[in-house]
Amino acid sequence: MRLVIISGRSGSGKSTALHVLEDVGFNCIDNLPASLLPDLVKQISAQKHEEEPRVAVSIDARNDLKNLEQFPSLLEQIQHPDVSTEIFYLDAKLPVLITRFSETRRKHPLSNPQVDLQEAITQEQDLLEPILSHADLVVDTSNLSLHDLRDLIKQRVAGEKTPGMAILFQSFGFKYGVPMDADHVFDVRCLPNPYWKAPLRTQTGLDDGVIEFLSAEQDVNDMLKDIEQYLRRWLPSFEANNRSYITVAIGCTGGQHRSVYLSQKLLAAFAGDYANVQVRHRELRGQP
Repeated sequence: MRLVIISGRSGSGKSTALHVLEDVGFNCIDNLPASLLPDLVKQISAQKHEEEPRVAVSIDARNDLKNLEQFPSLLEQIQHPDVSTEIFYLDAKLPVLITRFSETRRKHPLSNPQVDLQEAITQEQDLLEPILSHADLVVDTSNLSLHDLRDLIKQRVAGEKTPGMAILFQSFGFKYGVPMDADHVFDVRCLPNPYWKAPLRTQTGLDDGVIEFLSAEQDVNDMLKDIEQYLRRWLPSFEANNRSYITVAIGCTGGQHRSVYLSQKLLAAFAGDYANVQVRHRELRGQP
């Protein structure tokens, strides 16, 4: 049995994630009381199935406080060799969550006459900490469109499971903030910047002109070599420690040139060593 638990703060995209999983064949349950999780797994496991059951449940702040506090022990109760459990936690920056609620005019589940929206969202983060601390993958949806989020869920959650650890190389611009879901962050702003070459300013790290410029710079090659060596040294240790997902974030000033180029190079370097290696360029709309 494959069990996917979706959680996260309200407005982060949990409903979208659950709908995507339902569309690809998961049996989905929204707002499951966490206390019912062991009974659900027991009931499904006891039934005969022609194919491996795929179940997705959403557990969030609408749960009873006691249920959320007991989540770690409930998770232990469902551990079994025949049950593959994955926890995906969605979140976004506070201003983004506030904007989303303002645009939809939805009521936050924790807000009331004594608790305003910002306070409710902050409280929610504390309530969900027992789930967040056990998450296999944390996804920052602040800069994701609805289409982007659907694609990400299809690729990283709904896709066929492959043995070994999934690695995502993500380029970003520091001027727009560090990705919340990054496990490792490498700052490459010290490298020569194609932005200051007028013909290259409007290009990206995917274009031949920028690639030619950066590949000719020794500092760029040295940085790439050092990052690759670090990852080759330590990724096997993370994998041996049962990490299913690793996000490596590469950041430059605007997320257009250097970080994109290096992320692509790292994708090529590790694609032959791991079954699931992906790249995402956060600041390049319409690009991978």
